[in-house]
Amino acid sequence: MTETTAGIRACPAPDPNPGGPARYAVPAGAVDTHAHVIGLPPDYPLVADRSYTPPAAPAERYLAMLDATGMANGVLVQVSVHGTDNRLMVETLRANRARLRGVAVIPLGLPDRDLADLKEAGVVALRLNVLFGGGVGFEDLESYGALAREMGWHLQFLVDARQLPPMARRLARLPVPFVVDHMGHMPTAAGLDDPGFRTLVDLVRDGAWVKLSGAFRTSVAGAPFADTIPFARALNDAAPERCLWGSDWPHVAAWDGPPPVGDLLDLVADWIPDEERRRHYFVDNPRRLYGFPG
Repeated sequence: MTETTAGIRACPAPDPNPGGPARYAVPAGAVDTHAHVIGLPPDYPLVADRSYTPPAAPAERYLAMLDATGMANGVLVQVSVHGTDNRLMVETLRANRARLRGVAVIPLGLPDRDLADLKEAGVVALRLNVLFGGGVGFEDLESYGALAREMGWHLQFLVDARQLPPMARRLARLPVPFVVDHMGHMPTAAGLDDPGFRTLVDLVRDGAWVKLSGAFRTSVAGAPFADTIPFARALNDAAPERCLWGSDWPHVAAWDGPPPVGDLLDLVADWIPDEERRRHYFVDNPRRLYGFPG
């Protein structure tokens, strides 16, 4: 693996030939709720405190991935390497208003005009991220919750589930819905009985949303990531009406090589064997949360 001159590791590029699952048909109206577009300097600077250096991931390649995998719509999440500079994501949303929504990363105190512009472009949520450099942390969680309520948005968290137990009461008091990324981004070796994962299941049962995604990030066994199956099933059993699919394209920081999206989709057949539940996961749940027409 190469490194940048600053010692920051460079990511491999995503699989150039994504495809849909072989084990079932993706239902019509499916939504990919987690992906990133990435630009490169000088037009789109990368933050100095980033955790990795990615290749470019332009909008046209993301849209091609959606088409190849049978996804009707997508949700772009502001990538950590661009910090709070949401320009590329917003430009992509504006160019694809009917098809895409966005999750922004912003500092507190933005002028009302800037917030209104984000909402008009298609931003529907704010992301807090404590795992990768360039994100916004949880120090001002309540203030972000108040802002999200004012704007009609929800919150999204990139957090290791093992950090959740001391935060659970704060999260439960938030005035808006919240989503936890990648099944809690916790290694499967921690086990189903880990207090953090149990807290995540309780939060989901009580009203939180969760992305059943990122198998290549949480698996310790490696492809085909079968060790993630009991974790996904536990979360889906807790609230099948609040689970979401996310490709996590372009699979930044996938140091063992970016996984084929079709393989990740095939894994869903084991995560959610029931076809009706899969429809909720791919279609009904995300269309409700992100405001896509039914």
